[in-house]
Amino acid sequence: MRFSANLGFLFTDLPLPQAIRAARGAGFDAVECHFPYAVPVSEVAAALAQTGLPMLSLNTPPGDRARGEFGLAALPGREAQARAGIAQALDHAAAMGTCAVHVMAGITHGAAEAEAAFRANLAHACDLAAGRGITILIEPLNPRDVPGYHLASLDHALRIVAALDRPNLKIMFDCYHMQITGGDLLTRFRAARDRIGHVQFAGVPDRAEPDRGEVDFRWLLSEFAAEGWTRPFGAEYRPRGDIAAGLGWLSDWRGG
Repeated sequence: MRFSANLGFLFTDLPLPQAIRAARGAGFDAVECHFPYAVPVSEVAAALAQTGLPMLSLNTPPGDRARGEFGLAALPGREAQARAGIAQALDHAAAMGTCAVHVMAGITHGAAEAEAAFRANLAHACDLAAGRGITILIEPLNPRDVPGYHLASLDHALRIVAALDRPNLKIMFDCYHMQITGGDLLTRFRAARDRIGHVQFAGVPDRAEPDRGEVDFRWLLSEFAAEGWTRPFGAEYRPRGDIAAGLGWLSDWRGG
């Protein structure tokens, strides 16, 4: 199995280029990030080239976090800002050789107008991304951690992907969120397998290191691999303490 360090949660005490180098030193096979926009893209691309690590994904800008915004794509009336953010994310992805962009829906409380805006913005994103060979990801987030997030279930995500019918629209299957919103992770992974573009994981319920908690991730991710998943699994967890001290799972699981 191969693993990607999510630099939105790991090595956050370092500037992004240095965090990429730290992930390489820790033994990760790839990296992914949340919001790389404050760092010159040339510096990030240079760190990726130096380490040989691919950047698997990044997020569209979240909006005004101080006002509680967590994505813009499903916010009616904000289409221009949402699409500007999508274009910015795709430009960054192309410059860094990143293969996927997660389009964040936002907090909407599920209005019909929000669904229409989300689908229209996703169709626009898929059109822009297709010529660059980039996948658009959508991610269901559990309502306990992100109350009111427009996309809160795998079933909803599957309906959107089926309705838009775009080959470059896939689902981010975050095992942490999926466990909280229904469990039965292996069965649901198998059922959605062809619609999944990236897999992430973290310990449940504390979203810390994946070596304890209610999910046996060493077994589960091995089963995902047995189903034919060959891409790196994204480690998106918040360390309980020192990052290096908590990385025993990485060396222990390396052999599968």
